[in-house]
Amino acid sequence: MSVSPRAPKVRPGPILGIETSCDETAAAVYDGARGLLAHTLYSQVRLHAQYGGVVPELASRDHVRRINGLIRLALQQAGVEPAQLGGVAYTAGPGLIGALMVGAAVASGLASALDVPLIPVHHMEAHLLAPMLETPAPAFPFLALLVSGGHTQLVAVHGHGVYALLGESLDDAVGEAFDKTAKLLGLPYPGGPHLAKLAEHGRDGRFRFPRPMTDRPGFEFSFSGLKTAVLSALPVQPSDQDKADLAHAFQEAVTDTLVLKVGRALESTGLRRVIVAGGVGANQRLREKLAAYAERHGVQVYFPRLAFCTDNAAMVAYTGWVRRADGVAPGGSLFATPRWPLDQLRPPRAA
Repeated sequence: MSVSPRAPKVRPGPILGIETSCDETAAAVYDGARGLLAHTLYSQVRLHAQYGGVVPELASRDHVRRINGLIRLALQQAGVEPAQLGGVAYTAGPGLIGALMVGAAVASGLASALDVPLIPVHHMEAHLLAPMLETPAPAFPFLALLVSGGHTQLVAVHGHGVYALLGESLDDAVGEAFDKTAKLLGLPYPGGPHLAKLAEHGRDGRFRFPRPMTDRPGFEFSFSGLKTAVLSALPVQPSDQDKADLAHAFQEAVTDTLVLKVGRALESTGLRRVIVAGGVGANQRLREKLAAYAERHGVQVYFPRLAFCTDNAAMVAYTGWVRRADGVAPGGSLFATPRWPLDQLRPPRAA
């Protein structure tokens, strides 16, 4: 995690977390003794909806417009003065590099002005630890299913920073597959939630799509072929019911695949707890199926609240607290990277 040769002493006080990895601007304050004190968020959905997807340049510019106000609001809601902070954490990657640089620059400037540690946070580690903000929080070890717009991964988690990647998507992440399929069905952006809502009106049995890569051993995923299957089954002039039936069949295929691979990983590792994190973790059908699996097999399943499935700063502030001893002195080169493998992380130093 080191990005500067000089590591400052750990200071008491809550951690400010800043999130600007894609199209949500957010700030939050977390304290190890008192828990989550405040979290604020501004979504850019309306900004990007007219383009059918995230426009990186527009995302970066909007982060610049929003971030300072959200930081002030989070500190005000938490009842914390800037001088009381023990560090500033920010999402350093993976993500859109221009968007990441906004958060990195603001965090570095603030940490420098306050003379507190600057804490780079891995975006997927933050998602993985989001369920720790809930009560009860899962105990280590556990299996993590990370399902977002850019990642689909199964990770064996044995402690903070002790992660073993078991499998991931070989092509589209599950969130991408939802969004691309929604676009085929003519649904508005962001497509995933609209497809899930439409699927509620679909009928069982009209269409059936393959459960990809479930006929072979292993924990890898592949979802790109499912959108092709939907396209092949889509009538030339589909009715609303056609679209609902296709959305239903697609969602069933995806969620069945995810649950089967989770079960396979639990059996292989002997783990008895599973957490779900990332934007697709908000999908109600996935939650229903995983909860049913857990009940049948006597395992525990944990979900973050819906607001903490999508990108947010609460998970960044919490991860910053965990890694506060890894903080570095601000003022050096800014660290932000669009790609950052999760298995490159190491356990945090003791605070």
